[in-house]
Amino acid sequence: MNIHKSTLFFIVSFVIAQLASGGEVDQQVILQAEKELGEKYPNSDAARIKNQVAQVAALWRSEDGDDRAFKSFCLEYYIADAALLNATFLRLDQNLEQVFGHALEVQRFLQQPTQLEVGPVYPVDYLFAEYDPFAHIVDDMFRTKIALVVLLNFPLHSLDDCLKNGANWSREQWGETRLVQEFDSRVPAEIRQNINKAYVQADNYIAEYNIFMHHLLDRDGQRLFPDGLKLITHWGLRDELKAQYGNADGLPRQKMIQKVMESIIAQDIPKVVINNDRVDWSPFEDKVFQDGKEVDASPEPDSRYLYLLNVFHAERSSDPYYPHLPTLMKRRFERDREIPETTFREMLVRLLTDPVAKDVAKLIEKRQGRRLQPFDIWYNGFQKRADVDEAALDQIVGQKYPSVASFQSGLPDILMRLGFSAEKADFLANKIVVDPSRGTGHAMGAQRREDKAHLRTRIPEGGINYKGYNIAVHEFGHNVEQVFSLNGMDYVSLYGVPNNAFTEAFAFVFQSRDLELLGLGKPDVDDEHLDALNNYWMTCEIAAVGLVDMDVWQWMYDHPQATPAELKSAVIDISKKVWNTYYAPLLGLRDEILLGVYSHMIAFGLYLPDYSLGHIIMFQIEKYLKDKNLGAEMERMCKLGRLTPDVWMQQAVGSPISVEPLLMSVREAVAALK
Repeated sequence: MNIHKSTLFFIVSFVIAQLASGGEVDQQVILQAEKELGEKYPNSDAARIKNQVAQVAALWRSEDGDDRAFKSFCLEYYIADAALLNATFLRLDQNLEQVFGHALEVQRFLQQPTQLEVGPVYPVDYLFAEYDPFAHIVDDMFRTKIALVVLLNFPLHSLDDCLKNGANWSREQWGETRLVQEFDSRVPAEIRQNINKAYVQADNYIAEYNIFMHHLLDRDGQRLFPDGLKLITHWGLRDELKAQYGNADGLPRQKMIQKVMESIIAQDIPKVVINNDRVDWSPFEDKVFQDGKEVDASPEPDSRYLYLLNVFHAERSSDPYYPHLPTLMKRRFERDREIPETTFREMLVRLLTDPVAKDVAKLIEKRQGRRLQPFDIWYNGFQKRADVDEAALDQIVGQKYPSVASFQSGLPDILMRLGFSAEKADFLANKIVVDPSRGTGHAMGAQRREDKAHLRTRIPEGGINYKGYNIAVHEFGHNVEQVFSLNGMDYVSLYGVPNNAFTEAFAFVFQSRDLELLGLGKPDVDDEHLDALNNYWMTCEIAAVGLVDMDVWQWMYDHPQATPAELKSAVIDISKKVWNTYYAPLLGLRDEILLGVYSHMIAFGLYLPDYSLGHIIMFQIEKYLKDKNLGAEMERMCKLGRLTPDVWMQQAVGSPISVEPLLMSVREAVAALK
């Protein structure tokens, strides 16, 4: 096994950084261990010995043993024989699948009461939900020296090395690379536990943040929404706003939803109206009524930003244990996405500033027959739609899927309509469990091949509505990817896709076919232009939201002692700044704050940028799938596993990630529609 130059440079840099943060092995002991290993294995690559010993030294702690123990460990567990090294990798791959997979199953089970509609939630349920079975695994792997064996025998590759040379690596090399990355840091269990706790608390806060729309009053005291309509922020509010584009009298409702969103962002929303169907609220007058009498309308006390700060402080507490990636931004982009932040930002800015954006905005204005409003960032009039309004769609999907069990039994039919064979559809459906979600819904994959993926969706009494169905189809796309990229993997250490954006891309592919799956018409060639315009406008919106998320995290790192009120002001200022840079030139409106409404910012720690990348990747996948079978191609792509993004894209669709195909198609669409 040869060590590449960039890997050598990375390991040296990694070792220096780790030693600076607490590496505890004397340099002379390291040199002596290298010397004795060279004598024990005279035919072994000297560079490999040097670098593998350095990797172990960087993460060796006093509790692992003294200098003599370090040297003895290296001499005992260093593997020079290629066949034994391969067998060891396979054993590690097999065993860690069980360790991590069972931990996930425990976590999923313990979080059921808070995440699913399975009965009352007791105080102790929140404590179980905050318990993280993963917190001690890495600690235990180091204590038992399993992690140190991995570090002693498999090289950590830098991101630069992966990007430059990964295209030429074997599947085994990729598997080994992902294996050793599990142990590139040594974050104490209590810190991991606190991070999980912060995210669970933020997620619970968001999951219970519902607005009862029938209880909203306009300036004339009129109710604009039907009785029983309960919408979660931000997903439900945004999707209801989008649905109103199909109604001739939808504009007042859209303005009402905009006002509610702005109140949530500014935290001047009365606390009493959140998840409460016993009061009426006039958001334009900021008054609350109960039984016709005005009651206390005190605002929510910046809770939204307190939960975000809790997540920030929890994540920041792990920074010292990643000296080579000392902020969450670094870890999200260089470790999780494997795309440097500057490269990522440049791609989003390129998309948002192309001159075609003004042409698309003019098209929307023309189609709407009015001046553009701030909420037109969510314009969905380019979507392919059957000639059916949303109320009719609610009735169709409610009758088709009245319960969780009906959606579960309908999975094979959905898959076969998408082009999967009957045999493959049954296999996938048997690997996916549908659960009734308290929140808007999400997909939860497995980490053990004997386990199943879970599709969480909100199905109210009386059956699923169209918005819930649309989300469920999106989550189903995640699940199918999760099943293929685990069960079809040659090495479980490679399971998954390059990053979250890729699973979002597959979810978007499914979601875009939601009406087709109901038998409400298939797209024809004339729809391609509308597809391009719709994808572009959605991608621009979520790209701007992603930039807000990135800038907010940078602000928190620059102001680590900030209060919730100060963070609120910063989020509002950043939202206005991003809006004024990219949307004011298109819509003619300044200082709007709607880009700050996304719940992901509070509960999912820098996840939002993945959506814009997901749309970009989805468009490239759709282009590739145009004359191909979705089922067969999706399976092939998902089985590529967790390669780096461009290596995966080259093997999947024959080209690297790029916004240019989308921009080119949008220009063609604008020219055609003109």
